[in-house]
Amino acid sequence: MTPDTSALRWLAACLPLALAACATTPPPSRIAAPPPAAWQAPLPHQGSLASLTQWWAQWGDPLLVDLIREAQDLSPSVAQARSRLVQAQAARSASRAALGPALDGQASASRGFNEQIGAVAGTAQAGLQAQWEIDLWGGNAAADTAARERLAGAQALWHEARVSVAAEVALQYSSLRTCLQQQEIAERDAQSRAETARLSELSERSGFTAPATHALARASAAEAVARAAQQRMQCAVELKTLVALTGRDEAALRPQLSASPAQPAPEALFTIARLPAQVLAQRPDVYQAEREVAAASADVGQAQAQRYPRLGLSGAIGAARVRTGGTTTDLSTWSIGPLALSVPLFDGGRRAAQEEAARARYDEAAALYRARVRLAVSEVEQALVRLHSSAERNDSARTAAEGYRASFAATEARWRAGMASLVELEDARRTALAAQNALTALQHERTAAWVALYRAAGGGWER
Repeated sequence: MTPDTSALRWLAACLPLALAACATTPPPSRIAAPPPAAWQAPLPHQGSLASLTQWWAQWGDPLLVDLIREAQDLSPSVAQARSRLVQAQAARSASRAALGPALDGQASASRGFNEQIGAVAGTAQAGLQAQWEIDLWGGNAAADTAARERLAGAQALWHEARVSVAAEVALQYSSLRTCLQQQEIAERDAQSRAETARLSELSERSGFTAPATHALARASAAEAVARAAQQRMQCAVELKTLVALTGRDEAALRPQLSASPAQPAPEALFTIARLPAQVLAQRPDVYQAEREVAAASADVGQAQAQRYPRLGLSGAIGAARVRTGGTTTDLSTWSIGPLALSVPLFDGGRRAAQEEAARARYDEAAALYRARVRLAVSEVEQALVRLHSSAERNDSARTAAEGYRASFAATEARWRAGMASLVELEDARRTALAAQNALTALQHERTAAWVALYRAAGGGWER
């Protein structure tokens, strides 16, 4: 069968007018959220930084690289992001399929009384049925655009999940290394105080030291033992936290940490050739928010298209075989049509409400995108400020630690010679210990600032 010729001519004459009257006008798929012209925080090393893409390898610690990889393979957030990526890929495939015709195959077989031939007959039929909704107003194309943009956003969020896990593991690894260094300092301090207490006991027995002085030495030694035990407990907690993140066996990780001594962080870990555009462009969360704006814009176009007439075309081709009384008859049929036009007349405001909801989602996506850009700028600025501050304090902290250590050594020599009191010795010891711990903590603070910059800069991901 074929559609009526006069109906086709009427539809062809009216179609241009309908297209002009019903053209969709979605909001812009890109919005302006300009970053600042320049960072207000000073750049470390005057902006001369190492490559972001090889950041973890440039750390110079193969164990850290392995732990990050294991944590990413184990992370539930990465698995969730991967699942959403697969779902987005499936949604994109479905949206692309809607742009073309659908083809179904049909087959049947029966035996019974056939009215056409007036006898009992066996009938077998097979055919193909095609249906196609002609995308007059671009609604299906808009749905495909939205799916494509959300797929790009899902890919970006997968990168963001990996960046977050890497940053978390690196920060925990640095915290554990710092704890182990402070434990070593505490152990040496406990040994030193124990030796002081031993010498003080000998001096008391010889009558050269008052009992109160020896009591002070014993109390100082006991305090150091307790501090070292507390530090060992803290390091055990840090280690177990790292094990939980990476899934590595704790018994195997302990000797690996001992065999791989802590390495000082390299002076150059990042390269950001251009600020701030490159930093914002490579942040997965900002890119995903931008893609969501484009997807929401396409959703508005799709909602608008639902309010206009819909045109569908169908067709079929089939073959049948009828057998009765030893006689076989073959038949074949085909048809194009009907060409069906569906015009929405009254739906109680449902389609208008759907368009209004789509526009509201677009406004929300645009606001979230602008907020995400502002947050990205703020996070990079804060990381740069912390880096600059730690760099300013590093030399002073190192000089202070070396000076107090030398002062303690000199005071201990004077005490052994009987020229300084135990109170002076303990005061110098406490000051040297505090300065050494402060220097170690500052090194961890600097490492944490580098990790924060890595995360704020998008982890070196480039779209």
